[in-house]
Amino acid sequence: MSSTTVESTPSPRGADAGPQRSGDGTSTGPGPSFPRVLNSEFIKFRTLLSTLILLGSTIVVMVGFGALSAWGTGQFSEAAARDPQAAARIAAQGGDLAVGVPTSGIAFAQLILGSLGVLLMSSEFTTGMARSTFAAVPKRIPAFAAKLVVVVLTSFVVTAASTLAAGFVSVPILDNYGLGLDLGSSQSVKMLIVNSIYVAAVAAIGLALGTLIRNSAGGIMSLVGLFFVAPIAFQLIPGDFFVEARKYLPGNTVDPLTALDHVPDTLEAWQAGLVLGAWVVVPVILAGVMLKRRDV
Repeated sequence: MSSTTVESTPSPRGADAGPQRSGDGTSTGPGPSFPRVLNSEFIKFRTLLSTLILLGSTIVVMVGFGALSAWGTGQFSEAAARDPQAAARIAAQGGDLAVGVPTSGIAFAQLILGSLGVLLMSSEFTTGMARSTFAAVPKRIPAFAAKLVVVVLTSFVVTAASTLAAGFVSVPILDNYGLGLDLGSSQSVKMLIVNSIYVAAVAAIGLALGTLIRNSAGGIMSLVGLFFVAPIAFQLIPGDFFVEARKYLPGNTVDPLTALDHVPDTLEAWQAGLVLGAWVVVPVILAGVMLKRRDV
């Protein structure tokens, strides 16, 4: 009786070998793990001179407008003491005028950081870097998600820090006019957090636009049109439809979220939150789908 010896041959590392784990064992399939992709995107982000310039510009604009707004609010309060009509306008606005001083530059911060979101992705295509990026990350979505995490977190932190710095600069200016600003009050903290989340949302929308349009100028102009041109156009065009539709523009969601009481003819706070979330989620998902389907 003879026995047959079967020699086992090592299987080649390839398609038949099954999914291979990356070096850190945190992911399967082709391409590096998400933590490594995130670290790579953060390195690219912080080493670009244009990024540092835009972030620095955001801080300067926020602090500068905070100081200017504090001076203007002080001048207005002095005029109100001598002019009954000015006092009536202050009473009609309601709330504490000083609490909105640190966030007076948000309109410009959203433009700067939203443009940064556009450039973060559109520059990949205009410079040809996208070929190297997606060759290293074939699935593409991890690279897109890493860019999204970087720009959203950075925008939130920079906006919050700039708002706090603007508040510290504004306090002594307001004190000269007998106006108090408590940066630790619940309303001040609410203004800081909501506005920081809002600017981070704008940056996410900018990243999605940069991914969809793949052109820096086109993406930035689309962002400007959505947040600056559309609200003015909807206000000028007559008709109940545009009056109602204007409430659902992303730039008009921050006021209902920060108001002490519900303002008539505006969305409720929870409605504004859902609308802003939809403006972020829909373009981001669409950008991810198109990024997978379109060629580099």
